[in-house]
Amino acid sequence: MIKLAEATIDNKDIDELVKWLKTYPRLTKGPLTTTFEDQWSNYLGVEHSTFVNSGSSANLLMLATLMEAGDLNPGDSVIVPALSWATDVAPIMQLGLKPLLCDCNTSDYSVDLDHFSDLVLNGVVAKAVIIVPVLGFVPNMEHIVDICTKNGIILLEDCCEALGSEYKGQKLGTFGEMSTFSTYFGHHISTIEGGMVCTSNSKYNQILKSIRSHGWDRDMDKENQLSLREFWEVSEFDSMYTFYYPGFNVRPTDLQAFLGISQLDKLDAIIKARHENFVTYSKCLGVPLPPDDCFTSNFAFPIVSENRNKIVKILQDNDVEVRPMICGSIGKQPFFVKKYGKKDLPNADLLRDQGMYLPNHHLLSKTDIEFVCNLVKDLL
Repeated sequence: MIKLAEATIDNKDIDELVKWLKTYPRLTKGPLTTTFEDQWSNYLGVEHSTFVNSGSSANLLMLATLMEAGDLNPGDSVIVPALSWATDVAPIMQLGLKPLLCDCNTSDYSVDLDHFSDLVLNGVVAKAVIIVPVLGFVPNMEHIVDICTKNGIILLEDCCEALGSEYKGQKLGTFGEMSTFSTYFGHHISTIEGGMVCTSNSKYNQILKSIRSHGWDRDMDKENQLSLREFWEVSEFDSMYTFYYPGFNVRPTDLQAFLGISQLDKLDAIIKARHENFVTYSKCLGVPLPPDDCFTSNFAFPIVSENRNKIVKILQDNDVEVRPMICGSIGKQPFFVKKYGKKDLPNADLLRDQGMYLPNHHLLSKTDIEFVCNLVKDLL
């Protein structure tokens, strides 16, 4: 079988984990979590990273932080791509914000820039936008940043499928006020479950560290700890169980951090393999490559065809895993329709009906890719 994804945690990683476990270390969140966060920040090029238990939790914390900082308030509108993931939209709804769906384009699959501009310029007052680089494809970040800057919109990035992708030499996840990543199985690297929230905003970082763990001050820096304790007249003893924000418990473990540190050592090689596979797919299927100023750290290879059902059957009959084009359109997903009704968006609807994606991972061979392409190219 040609699998959609393969484990990045290999036997060597597990053997090293077993050795570490035999030292009887702390397993819950501890010093290794901080080390992993620092190394992630250095790789990405941001000041701060907060490790959490999933990419979905990372999205939740990102939006909740903006609310605790006073930069978003209940009832505010947040623009989110229709072609995205359930937990890009769910936290908006759960926190009492309003999701505004933006159609996608059919080249890089991110927000359609014309629709994005129309939403902003035609009287819609949006406070923030979440950009999702679908399958690692690179959006036109220059144009997106320009729209956000001119209209006072907070730019957020969900890069769970795009670790290592770059726009004009700058990594995705460094353009907005905050960004999120996933380290779930099948993503570029894995900590079994896990996610990261990244920012260079110190204020946001302090809130993130607090609301990740109940809302207390234990992970905040000393200056912020003392400031809060003095303001609320909290003694050092009482501070152990004093909560300054309505927080969550979405902490990771040091076991996950141990794995994450070892995964970072091979991240560049994994990204290189995924990109080379992407180029091979593109050449085999005659699909134009993205512009030279974009580096695609590809998550999976997309195809769009009116023969989707036939292609899916052929692939499945030949033991090749294939998936729909992520959510297709949030505007047609039951959880959205129940609350807001159906939303028609032509490009997202097209990808819902005709889109799918093919396997890509670091262990995929050129022979595997050619086999897959030969199965589908006559139907494209």
